[in-house]
Amino acid sequence: MAENIKRENCNSEKDLSIHNNWFKNISASKFELGLVQVYTGNGKGKTTAAIGQAIRACGHNLKSVIIQFLKGGAHTGEFKIQERLEPLFKIYQFGNPYFINKNNILEKDLELNKNGFNLAYEIATQSNDIHILVLDEINVAAHMGIIKTDEIINLIKNKRKDIELILTGRYASQEIIDAADLVTEMKEIKHYYNRDIPSRTGIEK
Repeated sequence: MAENIKRENCNSEKDLSIHNNWFKNISASKFELGLVQVYTGNGKGKTTAAIGQAIRACGHNLKSVIIQFLKGGAHTGEFKIQERLEPLFKIYQFGNPYFINKNNILEKDLELNKNGFNLAYEIATQSNDIHILVLDEINVAAHMGIIKTDEIINLIKNKRKDIELILTGRYASQEIIDAADLVTEMKEIKHYYNRDIPSRTGIEK
């Protein structure tokens, strides 16, 4: 039985379905139209969705860069997997492994996150072979005043036409929402954190 299934799945290229031929065509096509996506809201899944988009792009031989604001530490699954996905998938972290007090932001945290934004602007506006740029938690960084919303809008306006820009994090401003092509709000309906279940390896980290 297993052998028959295996043989059925090994059809020649001329026997591919129309659906599979469509996927073959888009895989070979040039990435030309880059839009702006925003994942915001108080629910789980914003970073997860952005990483999933980057992984999907890797499957089509498109390069993705994820710049993480307010985050540090090499303990997450997405940070660990990059060695196996390079050069198609790369993460740069511009944060420390601790929470930032909005009312007492240290100068080193300001400088670190601004360095991250400078890198993001360079990637988004200059000629290179990167197709997907994820700015993870940049909405929160803007909400805290670490990155100015005007700077983010300027990046959106000046980005290359052939790069997809994905912004994640709670508190997306109306200006950013208005500038985006797609906005998804993750809304918490129910969460196991409220049952004191901690972050789990491979799920939240």
